[in-house]
Amino acid sequence: MPHTAADRDEPVRRLQVLEDKEALRTLMIRGWRALDRKDWQTWSACWAEDAELEFGPWETIRGREAIRATVEEAEAPYAAMQHHILNLHVDVEGDRASGIGYMWFVAVAAPGSAGAPYSMGGPYDWEFRRDAEGWLVVRQRLGVWWTDGEDPLKAFEQRGHVDG
Repeated sequence: MPHTAADRDEPVRRLQVLEDKEALRTLMIRGWRALDRKDWQTWSACWAEDAELEFGPWETIRGREAIRATVEEAEAPYAAMQHHILNLHVDVEGDRASGIGYMWFVAVAAPGSAGAPYSMGGPYDWEFRRDAEGWLVVRQRLGVWWTDGEDPLKAFEQRGHVDG
């Protein structure tokens, strides 16, 4: 049976999907490690200008700069943080992609103190778009299913609506 053009294009399409999935994983690792280092510029560059962030105790935040300002204000006071993305899975459809995973966030207000770190966890749900800058986060929904310890800086309490 002869091969059709679609048959010949299938390996190329599959390779592109694999490369896109790796690019999305790299985007997330680069961005969320930047959060740990408080490199707000690198982290915010992972977001589209028109991005939206929905986070459990906060209202929806719209726009790259508003997202950066809100997260920087909340996390900057912590002496050390670790942002873990667990069970990351992405699906790619052309120049759009979606992803799911779990958050495990740990923050320390004062290194070496007797107090326990503050931690929280919950589900991530992302939407991505590829444009001239490459892959970017367009929307992130992050729920809080559990917390452990006290949030001594009250950084993750209810906040009002923020538009950028």
